[in-house]
Amino acid sequence: MAVKTLDDLLTEGVEGRGVLVRSDLNVPLDDDRNITDPGRIIASVPTLKALSDAGAKVVVTAHLGRPKNGPSPEFSLAPVAKALGEQLGRHVQLAGDVVGTDALARAEGLTDGDILLLENIRFDPRETSKDDGERLALARQLVELVGGPDGSGGAFVSDGFGVVHRKQASVYDVATLLPHYAGTLVAAEIKVLEQLTSSTERPYAVVLGGSKVSDKLAVIENLATKADSVVIGGGMCFTFLASQGVSVGSSLLEEGMIDTCRKLLEDYGDVIHLPVDIVVAEEFKANSPAETVAADRIPDNKMGLDIGPGSVERFTTLLSNAKTIFWNGPMGVFEFPAFAAGTKGLAEAIIAATGKGAFSVVGGGDSAAAVRQLGLPEDGFSHISTGGGASLEYLEGKTLPGIDVLDD
Repeated sequence: MAVKTLDDLLTEGVEGRGVLVRSDLNVPLDDDRNITDPGRIIASVPTLKALSDAGAKVVVTAHLGRPKNGPSPEFSLAPVAKALGEQLGRHVQLAGDVVGTDALARAEGLTDGDILLLENIRFDPRETSKDDGERLALARQLVELVGGPDGSGGAFVSDGFGVVHRKQASVYDVATLLPHYAGTLVAAEIKVLEQLTSSTERPYAVVLGGSKVSDKLAVIENLATKADSVVIGGGMCFTFLASQGVSVGSSLLEEGMIDTCRKLLEDYGDVIHLPVDIVVAEEFKANSPAETVAADRIPDNKMGLDIGPGSVERFTTLLSNAKTIFWNGPMGVFEFPAFAAGTKGLAEAIIAATGKGAFSVVGGGDSAAAVRQLGLPEDGFSHISTGGGASLEYLEGKTLPGIDVLDD
């Protein structure tokens, strides 16, 4: 791909220029609106700092959650603006709207090096509209914030990898109107994904967890033909186990996917590996008493909430000789300490393989959150992605609109 990068833009010069940056600041919040995992904010800093230090007038667009009916206080980017300012060591203004009078006034008042964060881009329904004209109209208003009505002098930097699989106004359409560049984060993600798909060193191991087979079906089908081993854990392992005629008690189960899982095991049984033991409990609660049982001996009144130590040992052996590892999805309910050992054990096995020279990629989302929550060293992995959905779609072989539009 011929994609211009942030370095190219900085070489051209940005002092006094308006630069629109699409960042991914979609961080989790608790009930008191405190940020519980600032990973995406931290990952956005290098691009924003480089532009600010070079004298650009930086306008940032980002979303938070999925607001349904326009502006809503619970989805405001206010806590994000504060945290971003702390990470950057400088004040970050927050506009009171997306492209309204406050955003316009603040954008016009920017001086060199200033950073303005627009309010949640998804407060404007045109951002996610299926109508090309509606999205383009919003994109034109965004462009006006950095380059006047015709966008002259402005530039667009795509740095929100977690949204590049979406054809949205702030991701795709703005890139059709302004000179466009991949930010530090997006450029790094593209390089990693290209390495995973084109120059993969073998043995190649894939670790997939999470709750639903349906969410990962396409990537399982695609990677089962390319990987040497595909390890299945998390809630979706129970649908695979059920497809073998095993009772899974009250565990999470996708009835409609049982036949699909059976076919996958028939076709790729030598590649796909399932847990041999499961940590079960009667209730989905942190303090529910846990016990470990064989994978084919789950009691009718209990649900699986983690893979067991035997599974961790078996999967660790599989990963020990891998040269390339892709991991997406936790092995269990890692948020509950009693059911976090499977995820932690697998992560430690990946770290050990990385220490022996393997190229390891954590595919964003809950996996990245687990690494941080479980206190594991982030530098123990070759790369931690910020975009779980985007990573998976790329590995499925899909075109990512937000990347495709950057290709000159």
